[in-house]
Amino acid sequence: MIELLSYGAFFLTVALTYAIICLGLNVQWGQTGLFNVGVAGFVAMGAYTSALLTTPEDPVRFGGFDLPIAVGWLGAALMAGLLSVLVGLLTIRLRADYLAIATFGVAVVMQLCALNLEPLTGGPFGIGFIPRPFGWMAEDRLTFGLLNLGLVVLTTLGVYLALERLLRSPWGRVLRAIREDEQAALALGKNAFAFRLQAFAVGGAIMGLAGAVQAHFIGFIAPENYVPMLTFQVWAMLIVGGSGNNKGAVLGAVLVWAVWAATAALISAVVPPELQARAAALQIVMIGLAICIMLLVRPRGILGEVRTVSRHVHEASGKK
Repeated sequence: MIELLSYGAFFLTVALTYAIICLGLNVQWGQTGLFNVGVAGFVAMGAYTSALLTTPEDPVRFGGFDLPIAVGWLGAALMAGLLSVLVGLLTIRLRADYLAIATFGVAVVMQLCALNLEPLTGGPFGIGFIPRPFGWMAEDRLTFGLLNLGLVVLTTLGVYLALERLLRSPWGRVLRAIREDEQAALALGKNAFAFRLQAFAVGGAIMGLAGAVQAHFIGFIAPENYVPMLTFQVWAMLIVGGSGNNKGAVLGAVLVWAVWAATAALISAVVPPELQARAAALQIVMIGLAICIMLLVRPRGILGEVRTVSRHVHEASGKK
């Protein structure tokens, strides 16, 4: 029973870190229509920034400032947001397909930097000894897992509530107006470039925060953690849950991670060890199949975006 509860806490903790990434992508794509396929790069920026700020001093690697975890998480969000601004200034005017190519390039560059800047990032060996919240409770696996889960739940809830308030504000309505009809928004005097850049920066900062949360939960990061597969997973989560809906982003993250974890357990239990590397491709197939089914059955996802033309129209029709 204890083992089951420990695994449940671990599963939900990982799923919710992906939910935070999905919330960031939802700001960019679901609300603004920015096609970012470089998610892994912004997550990596957050993870490495927080790791460098909070790990103990290391004589063979720059960094190791041994700062509190909260400072690391804040620094991760700021650095990922700054990276988003720099990338956005260069690419935000591009059409959706060109923006996708540019952001994918950013993710590849970030991974190559993590791999080759060994004095800073540890290179292929990564960065270890990243402080874990409640690390002093690590020997009691259940208590440690539940405490970490509680912290991640609070972080996810905080991001969710902040975004809900932000996206229901005039700023959020402008983002959706630009997504739906940019020319109409421009005619009303809205600076589409500035609003898109702001949305791109907010989404990137949230992804960086999620990268930091993951890094401190696992305690170790390496370049191989931030391959394009991470981007595919996050997009699958958002599509399945419902683009444009923050609740859908969270739900999609939990469901897709459940499919990923279940197929991994099935492969480990059924497939011989020498064939498991090849059979791991079945995970991608299962996720792809889930996306296809979802697009056929519910094109807008499980919890699609709730679109309101005008609250006055809803009041007149008797709807709330």
